[in-house]
Amino acid sequence: MMTEKVEKDPNVYLFVPNLIGFSRVFLVLISLCFMSWHPNYCTILYLFSSLLDAFDGWAARKLNQSTNFGAILDMVTDRCATSCLLCFLCAAYPKYAIIFQLLVSLDLASHYMHMYSTIHQGAKSHKSMTDKHSWLLRLYYSNNNVLFVFCAANEMFFIALYLLSFTPVSPPRLGYLSVPIFVYSTGYLPLSYPTLLVVLCGPICLAKQIINVVQLVNAANSLVDMDIEQRKVAKKLK
Repeated sequence: MMTEKVEKDPNVYLFVPNLIGFSRVFLVLISLCFMSWHPNYCTILYLFSSLLDAFDGWAARKLNQSTNFGAILDMVTDRCATSCLLCFLCAAYPKYAIIFQLLVSLDLASHYMHMYSTIHQGAKSHKSMTDKHSWLLRLYYSNNNVLFVFCAANEMFFIALYLLSFTPVSPPRLGYLSVPIFVYSTGYLPLSYPTLLVVLCGPICLAKQIINVVQLVNAANSLVDMDIEQRKVAKKLK
């Protein structure tokens, strides 16, 4: 008598993209241990974790292992890592703490509301865009190259600020740049790789915050539209 094989449910936790996600969490946690006293170790671990972010999505598509858990794990890891880095910058630059606090709030609020609204609209992913979304969001989420550049530059800008919070090497590795006194008190701006990253990535980071605002407003409008539709349906049923 032949016995029918019972297929076991797959262990989603052990899917390759999710294992990559767990390794990202581990790397971020270790980087936080070094954050206050060893900027080089912290930066290497943090960047390696960020770099793996590009591979978990690729692995999910390649191995047909896209999951709801993996999508949430990816977003939560990104949000928590960036928030921890901005918390450090609040302490490193107390005069600008309010700016970093607002950036944390904007990042968390815009992504949470966007995720919540897309799920309630029946989308399979928060990256699924329709004509109802802003053209800016469609460009941002539908083009992986654009998404990578904005996310990478955003993180690099904050990492550069983090590195600049430590005592710089003297003389600076890239020399000095002559600038007006009102720009820098001595008239000579010390140049380093973090300084260049701030200059190069700053405008893209600013654009990323504009995208966050657009995402927040778009999500709020979508939720309000859903509320209106639900109230119309409720009135018809009465």
